[in-house]
Amino acid sequence: MGVSLTDDVVAIGRLNAAYADVITRRAFVELGDLMLPGCSVHLDLVSAPARTLAGPEALAGMLRSAMDRFDHFMFVIRNSVVDVDVAAGLAVGRMFMSEIRHDRSVEVWEETHGMYEDDYLRVDGRWWFAERHYRSLARNAPESVVLGLPDSLRHGKRPGR
Repeated sequence: MGVSLTDDVVAIGRLNAAYADVITRRAFVELGDLMLPGCSVHLDLVSAPARTLAGPEALAGMLRSAMDRFDHFMFVIRNSVVDVDVAAGLAVGRMFMSEIRHDRSVEVWEETHGMYEDDYLRVDGRWWFAERHYRSLARNAPESVVLGLPDSLRHGKRPGR
């Protein structure tokens, strides 16, 4: 029996959920089980210069440092959509997410909102993150700011149609 669109959509949903679980548990060593070794992660926080991290180890190092001040951190997927080319083993998707976190140093609860635009690749029957683009959309830390959607989305049409 061959791979179906439904199989692939479910597998990519599970990959996204596994990423949220890894980040929430701070099990950063497991990022290598989700991302291809050459996966670039492009970060646009809007209020700071954009940067690119090369591979899961670089992302893990950045996250360890950035999350150290939080005694509570939860990565929450709000919505995700995906377009799959079953025959080619390629997919693109968009995920809207939030971080709910507590900064122990100042005893403040914070919430941030962002969007990932992802490229996925199926290798030997398994889906991986091949490239990720993150953009901040809003946050209340240290002050509330709404940054909005970018003028154009990487995947112009709506994935998942």
